[in-house]
Amino acid sequence: MIQAPVVNIAEICARKGVENVVLSPGSRCAPLTIAFARHPKLTVRTVSDERAAAFIALGMTQTTGKVTVLICTSGTAALNYAPAVAEAYFAQVPLLVLTADRPPEWIDQLDGQTIRQQQVYGRHIKRSFDFPVALEHPDAVWHTERMVSEALNEAVTYPAGPVHINVPLREPFYPADGENLSYDAQVKVIEEDHNPCELSQMQALKLEQEMLYYKRVLVVAGQGKHDPRLLHTLQAFMGSTGAVAVGDIISNLQQMPGVVRHQDAILACPNPEKMQSLQPDLLITFGKSVISKSLKLYLRKYKPKAHWYIQPAGQVADTFQSLTRIIRCTPASFFRSMSGSTRVDPGYIESWAGIEGSAGKFLKAYTSSSPYSELVAISRVLASLPQQSNLHLANSMAVRYANILALQSEQDVQVYANRGTSGIDGSTSTTVGCALCSERITTLLTGDMAFFYDRNGLWHNYLPANLRIVIINNHAGGIFRLIDGPKRQPELEEYFETRQQLDARNTASDFGMAYTACSSLEELEQALPIFFASDAGAGILEIFTDSKANAVEFAAYKQALLKAL
Repeated sequence: MIQAPVVNIAEICARKGVENVVLSPGSRCAPLTIAFARHPKLTVRTVSDERAAAFIALGMTQTTGKVTVLICTSGTAALNYAPAVAEAYFAQVPLLVLTADRPPEWIDQLDGQTIRQQQVYGRHIKRSFDFPVALEHPDAVWHTERMVSEALNEAVTYPAGPVHINVPLREPFYPADGENLSYDAQVKVIEEDHNPCELSQMQALKLEQEMLYYKRVLVVAGQGKHDPRLLHTLQAFMGSTGAVAVGDIISNLQQMPGVVRHQDAILACPNPEKMQSLQPDLLITFGKSVISKSLKLYLRKYKPKAHWYIQPAGQVADTFQSLTRIIRCTPASFFRSMSGSTRVDPGYIESWAGIEGSAGKFLKAYTSSSPYSELVAISRVLASLPQQSNLHLANSMAVRYANILALQSEQDVQVYANRGTSGIDGSTSTTVGCALCSERITTLLTGDMAFFYDRNGLWHNYLPANLRIVIINNHAGGIFRLIDGPKRQPELEEYFETRQQLDARNTASDFGMAYTACSSLEELEQALPIFFASDAGAGILEIFTDSKANAVEFAAYKQALLKAL
């Protein structure tokens, strides 16, 4: 018999808006599995590899904005969740992690599938709870119901993140023949109302008065979801103040007129006078991580007089080493409240707009006329993305190439990337999770190392037809030929690049995906319209390049860029 408080974990989750559950098979977690699988309001999927399962759940939550529940058995299964839990923690993605466990008296007793699971995620979790073992007393039942509500509330409280409940379970794990599970209609549920984090009128007036001292205002957006309301208020702020806005591809600002999108190219400019003309008096930042190393290094060198960071709550990073003020409100509230500020130096806008225009024209001309390379191939892929689609960017060079090239303002594409920890380990799985929760075509742009590292993201029975995977396969970790340090070392090929001769043809066959291989621009341009057709089904497009030749072409690109700017 499965005890009622365990069954009611599923009921409380459903009552509090959970829709998706990802579990991995096991015996110790059977009571949780059955309770969730039989609940009529929950969609439950099974993914055998716990690491892939956790990243799939991460992708679901990134897409829906709602907590996804993870369930696994005891032992190392829980440890395999750790990479995705760490990503969720730093990327502020809410997950509820339920790990089945042995009762406490059996820990360290050489019993099978037993590790020390309390606080197993250390400092990479918002909060950890230990479910009671003895559930007979009414107070214990009250405790469990309160705990599940508290965990779900904590997961979505700003900054959002993963929360863990360790659930020790005794046998029997399975209901008896003919036994029905009963979800308690009167189960205790605790709701939490969240402060809207608005800027008060007095705060706004004070900040507006302070802004009068700054004539060159730069707004830098870190990673964030596509938010039309934020784009509207930020555009109004720029129009009324003359501020300049810069956004990486993962900021999802590309659809906003006037936003600077080519900062990686711009900040390669060798002219000190031009660089000086871009220096802000006031830097205003919001969002999560910034991809562009060039932008980070530039702002650390050309420091502003003041740096305001906008974030409703939680720890704030001093990424640019110039932080002077933390403003506790939402970015939309700040820009809406500040739209009446005095206009700043119009020459500052012109400086950024001029070099942004030059960089954009250069990139378009260069990728249109240059020989086959990864940069040129990715420019074709980005230009071919379907309207109203999702783009996931794997870490290493894929996200960097995409950030150099940027999307065009007319492209209706929502961009995602695992930039909390910036690992390659879950890119495919995260994209699968997104595709499962979206009707849009969902494209992963990845490299060979990231793709082969996470092939188990495809090892399940839920392959979404809207999934498209583009692999840049140079048979090595090509990024190391583009970084000054490793590319000069004799150990480069064997110990940094980790050369391999794999291709994705057999992987596509294993999982029933269409497969196309390209080794030239002509082949790529012929393949892209077919690959991205709405009725093409799940597919892999593998673009083969040569690591050494690409390093030469990338060096040529940088030299041409220096001359153009």
